[in-house]
Amino acid sequence: METFHYLSRISSLRPVLSCLRSILTARRTKVRAFLVKFANELKKKYSARQNISQVPKMPETLKYEKIESDTECGKVLNTLFVNKFRRGYVRVKGAVMPEDFKKFGDRIQQMDIRDDDVFVCSFPKAGTTWAQEMVWCIANNLDYKGAEVVLPERFPFLDYSIIYNHEVMYEEDPDFSAPDYVMQSVKYVNELNTRRFIKTHLPFRLLPEKLQNFSTQAKIIYICRNPKDACISYYRYYQLIGDYSGDFDTLCKSFRNDMLPYSPFWQHVLEYWAQRNNPCVLFLRYEEMKKDLPSVIRRTAKFLGKSLSEEELPRLAQHLSFESMKGNRAVNYKPQIQINKKYNLSEKDGTTMPSGSVGGWKKLMTPQTVKEFDAWSDAKVDGSGFKFVC
Repeated sequence: METFHYLSRISSLRPVLSCLRSILTARRTKVRAFLVKFANELKKKYSARQNISQVPKMPETLKYEKIESDTECGKVLNTLFVNKFRRGYVRVKGAVMPEDFKKFGDRIQQMDIRDDDVFVCSFPKAGTTWAQEMVWCIANNLDYKGAEVVLPERFPFLDYSIIYNHEVMYEEDPDFSAPDYVMQSVKYVNELNTRRFIKTHLPFRLLPEKLQNFSTQAKIIYICRNPKDACISYYRYYQLIGDYSGDFDTLCKSFRNDMLPYSPFWQHVLEYWAQRNNPCVLFLRYEEMKKDLPSVIRRTAKFLGKSLSEEELPRLAQHLSFESMKGNRAVNYKPQIQINKKYNLSEKDGTTMPSGSVGGWKKLMTPQTVKEFDAWSDAKVDGSGFKFVC
């Protein structure tokens, strides 16, 4: 640059130098433009790499272990818990599931979850139907006319096709038919074009990934029940519909030894209990609903962003009363019992809601069985903060 300043003093060279300066300036501009473009390209490539690293990984494929009949668990499950609709069991992430879960497990894990979805989750026979009807009525502004539609249609059971493989019935009866929410429950749930209310007995670790990581605003309502009462209800119900063919004592032992579908029981309960403080989770107890149903209705309404007037609350409580539920064909599952009897899965007569009481175990369990249940429960809940409500 000093040479330029010196030569510029020579008047005869000024035109030439001016030309040279213009050329250099133009080149410098081009060089600058090139460098800017190059830097932008680098930035794009770096950003792309960074974005790739941030893309959520697809859930790992679930791994299954067949529960063989030569094991203690297999002897019970493959002898006493099988019928035409269910022929074997597997273990997945430590949970006991019907073998047909293998067809649906990965699809459920990768299932799309909507912000307004409401899931009612529980271990079997914990008061699920009761909680479903309460939730549906509250969320749908006490639409009692709409509640005349059978519960599985408006509040589908995600696991239906998992625990009952109705396709095998075609082998016996080519004219056999059942609604899509029974035959293809996962597909039915996925294709619902209205707000979804979904029932499942799946343990927390087998729920859709988006539910487990709370990446949406979907809500989970979990209901639990004293295991002694749940065990009695389990025995009565699954004997009635032909899903269990053993005696009561064997069922009690199987319950405690985690040899039932969806077990282990306490792991099931405590996984949801651990999420109780999440704003998207409401943890309910069957015993609370029996003791003070209006209070539970209010809590649930608040959780769902709803409010009930002083006139509406008692009417809903009456609709949800045991006698009303027991006689309500939309929720008492009589059609399922009739199907099972038609195909000789069960010859028993009865109701899916025999008593709905708290403490019914006192009449059926021996003192020794009660002692074993209590010791088992105390050991499992130790340190969890979970307490029973009497």
